[in-house]
Amino acid sequence: MKPTNTSDPEYFHRVVDCQYACPAHTPVPEYIRLIAQQRYSDAYMINWESNVFPGVLGRTCDRPCEPACRRGRVEEEPVAICRLKRVAADHKSDISDRLPSAGKPNGKKIALIGGGPASLTVARDLAPLGYELHLFDAQAKGGGFMRSEIPSFRLPETVLDEEVGYVLDLGINATFDTFVDSLQSILDKNYDAVFVGTGAPRGRDLPNLPGRKEADANIHIGIDWLANVAFEHIKKIGNRVIVLGGGNTAMDCCRTSRRLGGSDVKVIVRSPFADMKASDWEKEDAIHEGIPILDNHVPKEFVVKDGKLTGMRFEKVTAVYHEDGRRELVPTGDEPEFIPCDDVLIAIGQENAFPWIEASTGVHFTSRGLPVLDAVTFQSTRPDVFFGGDAAFGPENIITAVAHGHQAAISIDLFCQGKDLKERPSPHVNLVSQKMGIHEWSYDSEPVDDKREAVPLVELDKALKNRALEVELGFDLETAFLQAERCLNCDAQTVFTPGNCIECDACTDICPTTCISFVENAPEPELRDKLLVPATNEEQPIYVSETLPTGKVLVKDEDVCLHCGLCAERCPTAAWDMQMFFYNTAKAAPNLGGAR
Repeated sequence: MKPTNTSDPEYFHRVVDCQYACPAHTPVPEYIRLIAQQRYSDAYMINWESNVFPGVLGRTCDRPCEPACRRGRVEEEPVAICRLKRVAADHKSDISDRLPSAGKPNGKKIALIGGGPASLTVARDLAPLGYELHLFDAQAKGGGFMRSEIPSFRLPETVLDEEVGYVLDLGINATFDTFVDSLQSILDKNYDAVFVGTGAPRGRDLPNLPGRKEADANIHIGIDWLANVAFEHIKKIGNRVIVLGGGNTAMDCCRTSRRLGGSDVKVIVRSPFADMKASDWEKEDAIHEGIPILDNHVPKEFVVKDGKLTGMRFEKVTAVYHEDGRRELVPTGDEPEFIPCDDVLIAIGQENAFPWIEASTGVHFTSRGLPVLDAVTFQSTRPDVFFGGDAAFGPENIITAVAHGHQAAISIDLFCQGKDLKERPSPHVNLVSQKMGIHEWSYDSEPVDDKREAVPLVELDKALKNRALEVELGFDLETAFLQAERCLNCDAQTVFTPGNCIECDACTDICPTTCISFVENAPEPELRDKLLVPATNEEQPIYVSETLPTGKVLVKDEDVCLHCGLCAERCPTAAWDMQMFFYNTAKAAPNLGGAR
């Protein structure tokens, strides 16, 4: 293999697994260290610059960072990254003087359709550059599906109002209670660009299932029902409730049903329990609240008697997995099972819907009803119209919508300047030695075993009586410190200087995971296999040095390196150094308050 090019910031970026896995590439280890130092406002601003909604995401994020966490390779549980984000949000001081302000008007006017996380991110990134921003949303307040689909017992309205307010206070011209029913009408107002962040607003139905029409009064589409509950159009539900679906929306539906009077609430899903799309912690929360999840049940019929829904009939199936990865649900041959109910909530997925975008606008769509977009720039087939969030590529999550918003804002800014949208700005990168002496560094990363603590919850009987009562209490500051200390500082990079190496094997001897080897060079598959411990995770890079005097190369498996610094402490010639790596994706507006 050729020597690794560590001057490419993407090499070290990939090694910071949590940050690399985050769609918005939030500098996770950086803000966790700040929490451990009790610098909660600084930690919040690092988050706010990157993900815009730290208080919201600290409660509701899908946590793609946590499965990637290196601590999970030492112990069973990763660092509680998501809930530490909430600690920063809950314990920050007044940060209003650290927020950017609207820039001097630049003469450009942008329309934002939809008031969810993608549109709000675009607004936040463009406002400091002087753009005149007009936001339109059908709801009475900003937040989009964060407000209408996430129950208040998971996300208090005060938290959402605060963080949406930080954006709207940048001089955004927000028009609420206004449903845009024609893109052409917006284009006719001569905006310099239009951003569409309307989400995936159509919940999937089961229109062809027997009994569907007859029982319509007691069958509800999950996302619409949650919105009606959020805006207090619906305040109760029947005692016996069936929730169809295995995603996070289904979990929100069943838990909300318990708080609205459902005493016998069941989640029923076609797939096996392990294949459900809902996050593990969402399933755990539902089960904790006394809600059984029945898997491998395929709905066959809504049973109606005397014009009233009495229950549903299900076919029992078992999952068969084929060699090509395809899953097949095979009937067991058992008699169909009847499950009584008063109401059914259908939460089996969401779809995009753009009936308001006329063909005459030049915005084209795929056969799946999604806009034809450039995957990098988010520009549609009409050059001045951009998409992001669920409206772009289908249902995802809040943090993905934020990431889309950042990139769309860059594209809109380049477009309005008449520049090439493919010439994307580089990330902000820093790499600084942490040396405080020959064998001392300014950070601590001992690979000790510290167990992850569960977030404490409100007593169950109180939680189920009050829909507005937040269930999770959050970490206290002592627990937060202990959890922050579990972070292995993966952004403290091991930087090797081949010219200083005497090949004494000291680093190999002391490495707790045997991730360092001195070996003869070879093609990558062979080289990975001949290390002291074979590097089997091909998704993680291996570091390969220049050829050393003996003709060998030093190879380090980044997958199992704990960034503990023992190699650098042990090295007698300072061939190893620990250097702190800071990576922040570029935004349309620099200096938003969080970047170092």
